[in-house]
Amino acid sequence: MSKQVERSDSTTDEDLSKGEIFDVLQNERRRYTLQYLRAHDGPVQLGDLASHVAAQEYECPDTEVTSAQRKRVYTTLQQSHLPRMDETGIIDYDDENGTISKTAHTEELTVYLEIVPGSEFPWREYYLSLGAVSLAIVTILWVGVYPFTAIPPLVWATLIAVVLSVSAGYHTYAGREMTLTEYVAQEAESDN
Repeated sequence: MSKQVERSDSTTDEDLSKGEIFDVLQNERRRYTLQYLRAHDGPVQLGDLASHVAAQEYECPDTEVTSAQRKRVYTTLQQSHLPRMDETGIIDYDDENGTISKTAHTEELTVYLEIVPGSEFPWREYYLSLGAVSLAIVTILWVGVYPFTAIPPLVWATLIAVVLSVSAGYHTYAGREMTLTEYVAQEAESDN
C-alpha cells in the first residue's frame, strides 16, 4: 500500500499482549472503530468512520452529526487513535488513502467486544447483602438463638447454597447479552 504508519516488527506476527489489548480498548473511540470494522467487510473510509464514531458519542444518527463534531473526531482518529492501532497491528491504516482495514488481530479483539458480565441490577450490592445475611444466620446459629436453632444447621447451609447458586445462575444468564461497550458505559455512569 502507499504511505502507511510503520509497524514495529514485534507486533506483526505475534499475539497481542494484554497490555496492548487493554491500551486499545480503554478508549471509547477505538472501541467504536473496532465495532464499525466488524460490521463492514473490506476497507472503510476514514470520513465514514468519523461520522459513525461522532454519532455514537453524541447519541444521534450519522446524518445529524455536525461538521464540527465530525471534524473533531476525524482529527483525533487520524492523528492519534488509528496510527496507534496500526502500530500494534490491530488494524491496517493507510493514512494517504484514508482507509482502514481489518487484520488478523482485529478478530482477536472481538471476544473483548462480545459478552461480558453486568446488567442494570446492582449485583455487587446484592451479593454483599447475601453474604451479610448468610453471616448473620451463621452467627445466630452459633450463639444459639431460638427459633433459628429449631431448624438444623444443614438445612440452613443448604438454603444458603441454593440461594447463592440460583442467584449466580441468573446473574450469568442475565449478563450474557451485555457488550463491553455497554458494560464500560454502565460502569462509568455508576462511578459518576
